[in-house]
Amino acid sequence: MRTAALISLILLALPASAAAAKPPVLVELYTAQGCRSCTDANEHLNRLAERPGVLVLTFSVDYWDYLGWTDTFARPEYAERQKAYVTRLKLREPYTPQVVVDGQEEAQGLKASEVDRLVRAAAAAPRNPPDMRFVGQRRVDVGSGRAPRGGAEVWLVRYDPRAVEVAVRAGDNRGETVIQRNVVRQIARLGVWRGRPQAYRVPATADDSLRTAVIVQVPRGGRVLGVAQPSGATPK
Repeated sequence: MRTAALISLILLALPASAAAAKPPVLVELYTAQGCRSCTDANEHLNRLAERPGVLVLTFSVDYWDYLGWTDTFARPEYAERQKAYVTRLKLREPYTPQVVVDGQEEAQGLKASEVDRLVRAAAAAPRNPPDMRFVGQRRVDVGSGRAPRGGAEVWLVRYDPRAVEVAVRAGDNRGETVIQRNVVRQIARLGVWRGRPQAYRVPATADDSLRTAVIVQVPRGGRVLGVAQPSGATPK
C-alpha cells in the first residue's frame, strides 16, 4: 500500500501534460427555499448543470431562518462560505440568489445572461491546475504546482445530483414546489496544499447516492485552482 501511494505521488510530481483535461468551471449558487427570486435562479442553474465542463453546486443558506423560513438543506457552514466571498469581493452583505464562478466573479442569480457570460469567460481563461486524482473512494492525491503564498485549502464537497422537489412550507414560496439540483449536503476541509504532491484522506459517506468533488482553492473565498471528481462522476 505504501509503495503504491509513493508511486502515485511521484507521478503527480511530474509536470502535467498539455493534453490534460481542464477542470470544470465551478459555479456556486447561494439560495433559499423561501426566497421568491431564487426560483428562477434555481431553474437556470438546473439547466446550466447539464452543460459540459461545468460543475454546479447549490448551497442553501440559513440566514432567512429567523423569519421562520427554515430551509431543509441549509447549514451554517454554507452561509459562512458565502460570507467569505462577500468579504473577498468587497460586497456589502450576503444575498440570495447569488452565483459565484470559480471563486473569482459573482452575479445576481436572476441575471441569467450575466451568469452565462461569466461561465464562458471562466471556461476560456488559461488555467494551470495541479493534477488531481482519486485513489479508490478514500483518498485523493493533489500533485505539484504553483501554490499561492501561504498555501491553498483542499475541500471535500458531497452533493445530491438529482433534481429534488421541495414542498415549501414558509416564506414567499409557501405552498409551492421548488426544484433544486446538485444540492450540497456536506462540506469539509481536508487540509492545506503548498504546491508539493500530497495525499488526503477522504472520509467515508453513509449515503452512496451522493457525489463527491474535491476543490483546491485560495483560502477565505479566493479563486478556485482545481476541481476533481472520481471517475464516472465528472461533469459531461
